[in-house]
Amino acid sequence: MDIGNLTLFSAMKQKMQWQQARQSLLAENVANAETPGYRGRDLKKFTFSEQVNQFSTAQITTKITNSKHLQISIGTNNGFGAQQMKNYEVTPEGNGVTLEDEMMKVTTNQMEFQAVTSLYTRSMKLMRTALGR
Repeated sequence: MDIGNLTLFSAMKQKMQWQQARQSLLAENVANAETPGYRGRDLKKFTFSEQVNQFSTAQITTKITNSKHLQISIGTNNGFGAQQMKNYEVTPEGNGVTLEDEMMKVTTNQMEFQAVTSLYTRSMKLMRTALGR
């Protein structure tokens, strides 16, 4: 059994991939900070609960035998989905990127990435210790 494929580890891998994709978008925003008409982009917020739910191995099928029964549909979107940012400051050229805000986002993203990486590494060490390796 590959312990890297457990739900928690897969969710942490997804979080790190999300942060890498976000870092690319933030770098693009900074690079285009003086491009006329450029609007910054960011990714939709990453939530662990959505990611963990998509890894569920339980297969549930329901049959409606009464009109008062609840119908459940399960489905998630695992794409990260880049979206336009809400711009509060716009330059006369129509650019909506504020370097200070972007740099704060980059720093926050980097700190979160380091935290998840550290958590992933320590969890792997803990699992290996528990397995006697």
